[in-house]
Amino acid sequence: MDLHGIVLFGHGARDARWAEPFARLAAKLEAAHGAAGPVSLAFLELMEPDLPTAVAAHVAHGCSVVTVVPVFFGQGGHVRRDLPAVLDVCRAAHPGVAIHCATAVGEDDSVLDAVADYCLRQSKKNTPFTPR
Repeated sequence: MDLHGIVLFGHGARDARWAEPFARLAAKLEAAHGAAGPVSLAFLELMEPDLPTAVAAHVAHGCSVVTVVPVFFGQGGHVRRDLPAVLDVCRAAHPGVAIHCATAVGEDDSVLDAVADYCLRQSKKNTPFTPR
């Protein structure tokens, strides 16, 4: 059976807590993806690993297919310009591996529906927001 890895690709930040929801998402996805292949995180900047390192780890794990999922709300410059350049580097380094890229998660209507539901639930609460 061919292994199919998934890399969740985010921007990155100086504050390590920024990545916590992405790590939770990766854990949920790994539980659902099961033995089909590994799930990992990668970042454009400020955090590690970068995308070439994450893809190389999947290839070393035996993946013949890797899907990169940009965990961005929209298709801004990083997704339209920077990500394709990094994907080219990954594909050149691993010519025998099929490396696919999804659209940014925020472009999917089901994701927007989930965010809208969240906003509506929050509007019904009377508790003030307190950042951690």
